Amino acid sequence: MSESGGTGQLLVHAGTFAALGPGGDITGTRGRSPDGLFVRDGRHLSRWRLLVDGAVPEVLTPGGSAGGAAVLAREGTRDEPAAYVVFRRQALYGGTLTEHTRVTSNVAYDTTLTLVLEADADFADQFELRSDRRTYPKPGAARTVAVTADEVTFHYRRSGWHSATTVSARPAPDEVRALGPTGRALVWRLVLPAHGEAELAVTVTARPHGTPATRAPGPATPEAVAHRVRREEADIRRDDLPVLPGGTGGANGTDGVLRDACAQGLADLAGLLVPARGPDGEPVSPPGAGVPWFLTLFGRDSLLTSFFALPYRPALARATLLALAATQATRYEPERVAQPGKIVHEVRHGELAHFGQVPYGRYYGSVDSTPLFLALLHAYTAHTGDPSVARRLEPQARAAVAWLLGDGGLGGRGYLVYEADEAGLLNQNWKDSAGAVCRADGTQLTGAVAVAEAQGYAYDALRGSAALAREVWHDAARAAELDALAADLRERFHRDFLMRETGFPALALDGGTGAHEPGKIRTDGPGRADVLASDAGHLLWSGILDQDTGERVGRRLTEEDFFSGWGIRTLAAGQRPYHPLSYHRGSVWPHDTAVAVLGMARYGLHREAAKVTAGLLAASEHFGHRLPEVYSGHARPETGVPGGPVPYPHANSPQAWAAATPLALLTAARAGRPGS
Repeated sequence: MSESGGTGQLLVHAGTFAALGPGGDITGTRGRSPDGLFVRDGRHLSRWRLLVDGAVPEVLTPGGSAGGAAVLAREGTRDEPAAYVVFRRQALYGGTLTEHTRVTSNVAYDTTLTLVLEADADFADQFELRSDRRTYPKPGAARTVAVTADEVTFHYRRSGWHSATTVSARPAPDEVRALGPTGRALVWRLVLPAHGEAELAVTVTARPHGTPATRAPGPATPEAVAHRVRREEADIRRDDLPVLPGGTGGANGTDGVLRDACAQGLADLAGLLVPARGPDGEPVSPPGAGVPWFLTLFGRDSLLTSFFALPYRPALARATLLALAATQATRYEPERVAQPGKIVHEVRHGELAHFGQVPYGRYYGSVDSTPLFLALLHAYTAHTGDPSVARRLEPQARAAVAWLLGDGGLGGRGYLVYEADEAGLLNQNWKDSAGAVCRADGTQLTGAVAVAEAQGYAYDALRGSAALAREVWHDAARAAELDALAADLRERFHRDFLMRETGFPALALDGGTGAHEPGKIRTDGPGRADVLASDAGHLLWSGILDQDTGERVGRRLTEEDFFSGWGIRTLAAGQRPYHPLSYHRGSVWPHDTAVAVLGMARYGLHREAAKVTAGLLAASEHFGHRLPEVYSGHARPETGVPGGPVPYPHANSPQAWAAATPLALLTAARAGRPGS
């Protein structure tokens, strides 16, 4: 996938991305939008700057999609325009960035110029580049450079860790100059005949630690690379989505926008696929979570993305299930929050994870990945009619059910629970930022925490696993047991989570520190997170609520304090913890809203679902049909701008479950249209 915008270009393919300036440069930025060539959580190119006759040329046309060239020129005047123009085309395939530069003379006489390409690789781990300004010691780390006639290789070594980046050029540069401690400047002195041209081909190959030192042969030009990428992505991108009944106008006139958003979402999903392995070591390509921070396998994100895409691209669900089965925990590892049967939260390949300086190398701090895995396994089997994956993954599924009932807390504590991991994630549901799971007064929950939506997922997982036990594994006794457990959970949930004063479900219950039996979840007032939160929409999607409660909750989510006009806020406005530009306490997450829309359709609230869908699609238009991970909770009238929603500064975009959100909206719309 390649994309251009007003501030730069983004190339994404197979777990690698290159964030470039409009003209194709890299400056080594940090913070919310770092640039560079990134592979396996490391930056393999931190400086990449083209100079013509000692100056950075002006960008006449930024680099475009599908290998489109950036057009550059030295600054000129009206009477003395630039004597030559530079066409710079770049493309990405796996860990290789291919660049082709063509310099074209504009004048009827011979000219000479000096072209310089500055390069460096800082090999920074992505966790170092974030805005939190954390630093990590790296004892023994060293960066070196090796230069040959036509190659420059940057090396990074630390206690057995070795990463490298090789820059190769054709023709070879006339000179390679030192540029600071490790940077190098490749210099070409070019002679252009009258109205003639000169061409350079440069390839940057990243070799992260643990990958082969040899480079696989590939297409030699950016055009060929772009063609190869499009061919690989064709199966995801194909235009075969169902047409909604009633013509192209449709309810609220949103059908055309929905199709555009679906097309953009599929294109983004194609680029976000990451390489992984199945249980037998076979290669699979599940969706990674997003760019720039999460282009890797994520349990919750990959699962929900696959749920949204299931009716249209079931292969994503199959790849996700196999990749997560292969990484399922088999033993207790407290530092990873791992327990037998638990499904992974995220997998990291970077230097800091390798040396244990961050806990996320293979991290299991997620209360919901395991039930979502079980629910998706059943949904995939039911949708495709293919029981082979459920048969193959029966041992992993049974282990996951055992985790739900054992270490997950469902059997002993009565609910699926997590406890804060001080070295990793304090909150381990989808609202995993610190402070996200709170009471209406803003205070945080303590002890074992049972978040509402995880109980809905557990209910769905139990029912789905019961169906698999009955129909695929031929275990009627286990099926009856799981059905009974699901019914009991549903009954207790209505008793313990629904708040009498509002009829709305609490965000969570906790174990706290009060006078109660140790290890149990409190169901009294002090044990409730009584804040009004969007997680209730997930309860509609899972089906744990009875019909009357579901209808009441669904309608409540469309009232003005929840529905901003652009989507459903994570916390209803007007409450003390509400902040429209927070990560999880008042912002709008498209996937979160889409889950609620699917839930509304499930409970027959099609008018409400259409209203919220129209708001999300209006937002997508303002983001060029690419919904970001999250945007602000400001209401449409509050923005003071006729345009769109207020962006969230640190949002990932593209992001997988946001990319799949239009597919979920399509599913809900089809459920509400006769004849679908």
